[in-house]
Amino acid sequence: MQMLEGVVKNYDWGSHTVIPDLLGRPVDGRPWAELWLGAHPLAPSLVGCDARPLDQLIAEDPSASLGPEVSDEFGGLPFLLKVIAAAEPLSIQAHPSIQQAVAGFETEEAAGLAVDAPNRSFRDRNHKPELLCAITRFDALCGFREPESTLQLLRTIPTDALDPLRELLVRPDALEGLLGWILSLSADDATTLVDDVVGACQRSSSGEWSTERQMVVDLDSRHPGDAGVITALLLNHVALEPGDAIFLAAGSLHSYLRGTGVELMANSDNVLRGGLTTKHVDVPNLLEVVDAVPSVPRVQSPSSDSSTTRYESPVAEFSLRRLVVDEEVSLEAGPAIMLCTEGCVDVGDQTLDRGSAVWVPASDEVVVASGHGTVFRAGVGQVG
Repeated sequence: MQMLEGVVKNYDWGSHTVIPDLLGRPVDGRPWAELWLGAHPLAPSLVGCDARPLDQLIAEDPSASLGPEVSDEFGGLPFLLKVIAAAEPLSIQAHPSIQQAVAGFETEEAAGLAVDAPNRSFRDRNHKPELLCAITRFDALCGFREPESTLQLLRTIPTDALDPLRELLVRPDALEGLLGWILSLSADDATTLVDDVVGACQRSSSGEWSTERQMVVDLDSRHPGDAGVITALLLNHVALEPGDAIFLAAGSLHSYLRGTGVELMANSDNVLRGGLTTKHVDVPNLLEVVDAVPSVPRVQSPSSDSSTTRYESPVAEFSLRRLVVDEEVSLEAGPAIMLCTEGCVDVGDQTLDRGSAVWVPASDEVVVASGHGTVFRAGVGQVG
């Protein structure tokens, strides 16, 4: 068991203060959007006093680090843990299945795109299901709302500019066709539509669906004329309280609007964006992977009768547990990454204070946590 130093990602939507405060570091004027804890080759965490990259440490002895079953199944650490601090909305995006990721990666490799090229969508061959657990209140858009409910929302926005959307929403396979229509608009047409809709939302500021109409105004203030402002009207709005979590499968269209959370995912950085971003937007591939079936997001809330909350995720790559430690707790063997977000907790022979993390290899068969604080444990799901 060794202390783990994560890698900070400075994306423009990130908070300038949340992650520096968590890590006890000075604010430097940049947005600190994400803290990566894992072994992704583009940004592996550093382990121990000699600061070895975690992916290299695992490669030296996969069986001891991961255990034979995990090593045989995945060949490396199958999950990536992040702290995400969103001061502004992230892009509207979806992630591919494994089959789609492999095909997309090979296509971009054949085209000669560097893995870290800004116009690259598939940076590895893996899928990216993810689980987000809120540390603060966290607002998100996830999955398509039922068309009839979206029609009700659109009826509260008084503009004829939305008539094409209203007409498309009553057709079979409405959402897939409507998303394609929105994302295929020219820049001028998108700006005209968004301006009309934003103006109508500003004229209708109260009553039913007022939160969604205000969201449109806020999104446009950050991304003026972006077609993603209209796409956002099709998606479910979810407000998570601390400890609440949602799981997002491959193909789920989503955007994180604001808040701080712990995010656990398969070990991938494949993102297909459709708007609300200055980064690469890949409409054709997004439309290929997106799941246009309407759904109701399932929010998982923390246990009321236990200090331990196990969040459900239907994938083998990862599992997440939130522990409010107030007495000694025994945990199973790794591989695992444990992150302290509040208080001070002893994990084995390491002391975790707020913002610190530890790598727990499979060779550490029993781990005991004690002290007072909140710890997230990221581990592997059911293998085999």
